[in-house]
Amino acid sequence: MLKRVYILIAVACMAAAIPVFAQQQLRWSVDAGSVFENREGDDYYSPDQTITFTRLSPEVGVSLMGGRHLLMGGVSWYQPIGNGWKGYKLSPTVYYRYLSPTWRISLGMLPRTQLIEQLPTVLMSDSLRYTEPNIRGALIQYVHRRGFMELALDWRSLQTEEQREAFSVYFNGRWYATGPLMLGGRLQVNHLAKSLNPTPDQNVNDDISVNPYAGLDLARFTPRLDSLSVTAGLILQLERDRGTGVWHRPYGLTFDAIAEWRFLGIEEHLYVGKNLYPLYPKYGSLLNMGDPNFQAKVYSRTNVRAYIFRNQFLNLYASLDFHYTPDAFAFWQKIALRLYIDDRLWSDRRNKVSHNQYLCKYY
Repeated sequence: MLKRVYILIAVACMAAAIPVFAQQQLRWSVDAGSVFENREGDDYYSPDQTITFTRLSPEVGVSLMGGRHLLMGGVSWYQPIGNGWKGYKLSPTVYYRYLSPTWRISLGMLPRTQLIEQLPTVLMSDSLRYTEPNIRGALIQYVHRRGFMELALDWRSLQTEEQREAFSVYFNGRWYATGPLMLGGRLQVNHLAKSLNPTPDQNVNDDISVNPYAGLDLARFTPRLDSLSVTAGLILQLERDRGTGVWHRPYGLTFDAIAEWRFLGIEEHLYVGKNLYPLYPKYGSLLNMGDPNFQAKVYSRTNVRAYIFRNQFLNLYASLDFHYTPDAFAFWQKIALRLYIDDRLWSDRRNKVSHNQYLCKYY
């Protein structure tokens, strides 16, 4: 009798699962890119170097319940050019993602491209963006017609005998108040702990960045330009080496302006204030993930770029980046490629109506 009950329960469970699995769909994507970047300058905050690499990030998985639930797996392969197979890095990609008209939730090891807006260089440098393609933890996003919010937990380093525990919590939000006015803010918390068997000089460290800002999105008021925006904000940094117990509280002002016209674009990012990373000489990017130029009291970065190809699948551009501080000047030349395709774009590749959006640049 008991055996029959078990059989009936198993049959009932399979019958209940049939509608769910009947809605499953194979999903796949390929995100690939390559960068050639030559960095020249006074070699004060960051070394002169040439960075050349390719990346290939394929994913495959299934979607359930009409695409609201996804389970995806893959790998991100980072390969420097000119050194054979040496220096490569494989980052596993395995995550669950929930999608609704307003909420997006990802858990696992997920591509950093899922962020609605990539981290500014004061929070994550170009070099780290190149070598750290994934968020390792969770991402929660809320999307509204007048703005968005996203919260990410990135477990950057697991505590072992050799490596120190490190994680980051990142919040970003923006609200389009009225007309062209927008208000927003960013918060990032970096925590650097000890290894399992710490040396006497290892201490627990904290790094907190707070960045409220206001700006104007003027694109719709300038129809001849594809984009035009200006923002200004305050950035406050809180840093502590628990070995000394001293809190550092540097702060400064930020100004950003971005304009694009057809295939040309220009960006200006200006910082004026105190040294934002007083602990950078000791801990480097383990604690302060932003560009080391923010140790200067004045830092201006001007990017001038030209898009060679830009459509829904491909973004290829060349840029000239000028970095100025009172102590140093650097000139970077870059060519960056990003190519993205997935099952839905591929099936709709001949439908020109859907090809009205540009693939965003990731590098």
